Amino acid sequence: MDLQFAEKKVKDLHNLLNQYNYEYHVLDQPSVPDAEYDRLMRDLIELEEQFPELKTEDSPTQRVGGEILDMFEKVEHQSQMLSLGNAFNEQDLRDFDRRVRQGAGENVTYVCELKIDGLAVSLRYEDGLFILGATRGDGSIGENITANLKTIRSIPLRLKENVTMEVRGEAFMPRRSFEKLNKAKEENGEEPFANPRNAAAGSLRQLDPRLAAKRNMDIFVYGIANVGDTGIVSHSEGLNYLDSLGFKTNKERKRCKSIEEVIDYVEGWTDKRPNLSYDIDGIVIKVDSMESQEQLGTTAKSPRWAIAYKFPAEEVVTTLRDIELSVGRTGVVTPTALLEPVRVAGTTVQRASLHNEDLIREKDIKIGDQVVVKKAGDIIPEVVNVLADRRTGEEQDFNMPTHCPECESELVRLDGEVALRCINPKCPAQIREGLIHFVSRNAMNIDGLGEKVISQLFAENLIKDVADIYKLTYEQLIQLERMGEKSVNNLIQAIENSKGNSLEKLLFGLGVRHVGAKAAKTLSKEFGQMEALEKASRDELTAINEIGEKMADSIVSFFEQEEAHELIAELKAAGVNMAYNGPKPVSAENSDSFFAGKTVVLTGKLEMMSRNEAKEKVEALGGKVSGSVSKKTDVVIAGEDAGSKLTKAQELGVEVWNEERLVEELNK
Repeated sequence: MDLQFAEKKVKDLHNLLNQYNYEYHVLDQPSVPDAEYDRLMRDLIELEEQFPELKTEDSPTQRVGGEILDMFEKVEHQSQMLSLGNAFNEQDLRDFDRRVRQGAGENVTYVCELKIDGLAVSLRYEDGLFILGATRGDGSIGENITANLKTIRSIPLRLKENVTMEVRGEAFMPRRSFEKLNKAKEENGEEPFANPRNAAAGSLRQLDPRLAAKRNMDIFVYGIANVGDTGIVSHSEGLNYLDSLGFKTNKERKRCKSIEEVIDYVEGWTDKRPNLSYDIDGIVIKVDSMESQEQLGTTAKSPRWAIAYKFPAEEVVTTLRDIELSVGRTGVVTPTALLEPVRVAGTTVQRASLHNEDLIREKDIKIGDQVVVKKAGDIIPEVVNVLADRRTGEEQDFNMPTHCPECESELVRLDGEVALRCINPKCPAQIREGLIHFVSRNAMNIDGLGEKVISQLFAENLIKDVADIYKLTYEQLIQLERMGEKSVNNLIQAIENSKGNSLEKLLFGLGVRHVGAKAAKTLSKEFGQMEALEKASRDELTAINEIGEKMADSIVSFFEQEEAHELIAELKAAGVNMAYNGPKPVSAENSDSFFAGKTVVLTGKLEMMSRNEAKEKVEALGGKVSGSVSKKTDVVIAGEDAGSKLTKAQELGVEVWNEERLVEELNK
């Protein structure tokens, strides 16, 4: 067989196999038996072995799993993957509807979709070819799991149009696949997965894609990251467009013209959810109009135009066997109920937080009680109430201690606080928890340095503070239990990589009281350097939006400690970055720029710079670049072949510039 004939044969096989795959895994309407599909796949494999130059990234043979990976690389999402706010009852839904109508007007249509209980992923396509798939991660940066996602047959490797886009979806494990996987694990003497969600996450984070390929995962794509110049004006239109490209979307969605229709949809699926072939944990409600979405905007964490209704938590009865105390990194002593193991919402629960002493008294909880347990939001176990009528008289009262269970220091209750707190700065538990926080995902994000490893290093006196992490050696780590040569080398590299993190990661990791991840980013943007923040006064801090008096006092108090300066100096000497690496805030020099505080839309093809370059330059001058035109748009930059956005701008009377005018304004 010559190359030219082989090339035509391979192309024909691609088309046939992709069509049969789409019919089977997306439409659920197979037109040929499995044996015919397998025969064609064997033919393609043989041709690719004979002519390796004909094997392409979008070949159907690429779904079987490739080489084993050493680790997952980090990737940045083109736009942030926000989380959704939650609703737990009808009143929450009505409050959401009221807020939407206040912000976007009375004429609102919603789209309701089943909330798939899986793993959120982002899929990137260039000219129709699937090039990158990533986990949600922290919303801005995820992990590259492209090889594993290629094994999901309902993900198209090539779209029906040669478009460049990033889409979002929920990868999940169907119940049948989950049962088959757990049966195999039990037969091999392995611990089964607790639920399909855990199984899905575990499968997509396999370093060996061949294992992921055996798990029979699936996906529903639920949105486009940025509608850009597609001309799409509503979420429902976007879903239909995804269908036309060959994606698998969930067909149980419904457009609702009122909150009453939304509530009816929610109530219907609350009863019908057990009949599905996959798990759902709620309903997602989104405003349909893209223009209304733009008007409503987002908070730092979630869009104001969408909400997730969570199904009522399952409640079960079990025995509270004991109460355990733990000391957190801020010194708060938290009681935890140790329960007789019981299945709740798909997982086995043995522990539940009791929060504080007042809650134990309020609910009259005793050791030995029969208690009702549920998972708040189907995630966090909590004790709902005590079945006092089942008491035998053998139950025991519980009293909080007067001294720290870790260091024996006297516990105190600060003014205005419910919790008991250990205020000994050298308390081992606080130091250990602080170390765990420092390496966590939202802080320095050091892969391989989890709670167990940190606890072991701390117990062996190999680390006493966070600076010691950067002094760890191969010889010290290789001696740890379950740490082989490969794991140690990966960990050392992860520690080294963390030195380059932007300042906000370090600041959050240091655990300054009241300073969360969002505030850490705000402070880092404002001051730019750790040195400047160390010298900041209370007045300078409270002058910043989002920084209140309580937080400012906490920051000043932290940097007044000599130990804090010494620790930062050690980290700096170890090579840890002390500067903010992200987009800079508008400076005094450019605050008079035309773009400061303005909303700009880019449309059409630019010749002198890429759209991303233009976006970065506008944002550096204080502007906001939006994906859609609305009455709030200040100016539209129209390049070649500008489409519907230009038309809409002209209809609304929005100012329109060409690229030359944009460049002129940027260079002022």
